[in-house]
Amino acid sequence: MHAIEETIKETCKKLWNEGEINRILAWEKGLFDYEAAPALFRNRESISRLVYNEHCGGNLSKFLIKEMGKEGKVLVLLKPCDTYGFNQLLSEKRVKREKVYILGVPCGGMRDEKGLLFKCQSCKGNDFKAFDQIIESDLSVPAPVPSKEEEKLNQMTAEERFAFWRGQLSKCIRCNACRNICPACSCIKCVFDNQDSGVEAKANSDAFEENLFHIIRAFHVAGRCTDCGECSRVCPQNIPLYLLNRKMIEEINERYGTHQAGESPDSKSPLTDFKESDPEISAIYGKGGVS
Repeated sequence: MHAIEETIKETCKKLWNEGEINRILAWEKGLFDYEAAPALFRNRESISRLVYNEHCGGNLSKFLIKEMGKEGKVLVLLKPCDTYGFNQLLSEKRVKREKVYILGVPCGGMRDEKGLLFKCQSCKGNDFKAFDQIIESDLSVPAPVPSKEEEKLNQMTAEERFAFWRGQLSKCIRCNACRNICPACSCIKCVFDNQDSGVEAKANSDAFEENLFHIIRAFHVAGRCTDCGECSRVCPQNIPLYLLNRKMIEEINERYGTHQAGESPDSKSPLTDFKESDPEISAIYGKGGVS
């Protein structure tokens, strides 16, 4: 990985010297050895702080939104799986393609202090869905690992799943980390921050209302979630939010056919598009999806 890191640095310096870019969105060393923090490099000299190693698991796509109003072009390092999030933001007009230079960086699986990240255990592969230049490497993607959590959840009864999610979501401290990092949460103003919505900074009136934030968010990103796993990765309470979103993906794929959000900036979500092959509403009622 050190050789890849040096190649990235040299490529960034070359593009900067050529006037192609004027800032870089990448990673720098975090507080601990197993951490790498997102960072914006504003001058060529700062490139020496740039790191790329097996701890750069974060998806930098969402950070691009703040860069769109600035002059010049920003270079961003994106792993293959990160490009799905970029395409999703592009399709929703939250980023401008002409303002971004995508340097695709290879990935053989990212790790934290516990080992291989859970999102890398179901890797989408090493194909870049968007790029301007790719750093070549012989790194191979990690072998898929069956999710024990998903299997356990699927074997639960409806009552057991309800109790499971009540227990998990009750740990939420509403830090908004999941919303802020999610490429599919791209509203200019979130309903939970809207003073006219009646829910901004609202105290919970009962024990169930504290769960509604995640339930509503799951419905809002349904059909647009790229399954990047960032929501779970950044959660300080270790709530397995990806399980909730994957279930939504599974249900949508079952009804409308397989769809991978972010595979193309031109693709439409099954829930925002109509096809004659879509199931009749009777099929939804028959499954118990509407009462």
